[in-house]
Amino acid sequence: MSKNRKKTYLITTALVVLFFVIIQSLIGLNLLNRYWQNILVLICINIIMATSLNLTVGVLGQINLGHAGFMAIGAYSAALFLKSGLVGGFLGFILSLIIAGVVAAIFGVLIGLPVLRLTGDYLAIVTLAFGEIIRVLIENLAFTGGAQGLAGIPTTNDFGKFYFVAAFLVAMIFTYASCRHGRAVLSIRDNELAAQACGINITKYKTFAFALSAVFAGIAGALYAQSFGVLAANIFNYNKSFDYLVMVVLGGMGSMTGAIFSSIGLTILPEILRSLAEWRMVIYALILIAVMIYRPQGLLGRKEFSIRNLLKIDKYKKGDVEVEQ
Repeated sequence: MSKNRKKTYLITTALVVLFFVIIQSLIGLNLLNRYWQNILVLICINIIMATSLNLTVGVLGQINLGHAGFMAIGAYSAALFLKSGLVGGFLGFILSLIIAGVVAAIFGVLIGLPVLRLTGDYLAIVTLAFGEIIRVLIENLAFTGGAQGLAGIPTTNDFGKFYFVAAFLVAMIFTYASCRHGRAVLSIRDNELAAQACGINITKYKTFAFALSAVFAGIAGALYAQSFGVLAANIFNYNKSFDYLVMVVLGGMGSMTGAIFSSIGLTILPEILRSLAEWRMVIYALILIAVMIYRPQGLLGRKEFSIRNLLKIDKYKKGDVEVEQ
């Protein structure tokens, strides 16, 4: 790893920790009430969902309209584990995330293998159907609480847990997107035939990217269950999947930092407009339409916001000429 890259990672880590310290200080001083703490938790969950969906939509280049289905699987898996009372406390929190991720991964592989043979509109329709099938199954199974849902799920009020889980997962997504496996997936997105001719296993990389996206969505669902303590199947309907797709498109398909910024904005904006009652969703929709008209490629397009470029620490001298990597 180069010296400049190490410096970039250190600065990014320091900023993440500093932001956490600031938020915790505001909570400790009672400047952030419980309502806004819940909004912060929801922002963390939405960031995980949007960036994980971006693995499928932006990096792999396949439309997924059933992403909320994986979130539902993770949420109910974690909730049932926690309600069993086998393990509690911090260990129970961690185990619930692992169980949610594993169960979501299993469904991701089972669905990804046959479904990813399709492309375009056909894939979108099938994934939309999958999301609705999961919702209907949850509503009709006895152990999931049926249409009444699940209540009494053990919750945690520690914002730090949600924040650091979100930061860790987003870091993993960035790492995957920039490693050789991520670049192989990008090559499939750009030209599938050329990638196959170069020896890339199309089925393997497509399925793995889809399953990895499902893992992160499942963990986000587990965080959701432990944040609100109540689950209902209709929360995870197709509108939820569309919300996350809007976040990805608005930020720029393929841009992880764009997905992060749009997730934050689209989570906070309806709350800021809440005082306008029924007009708030009209204004919300008009803002989205305006952005899509004047910035159709999204806020960042396919580019990433870079601390390295912002601070100009990626320059080095080669002879007498300054070169920028």
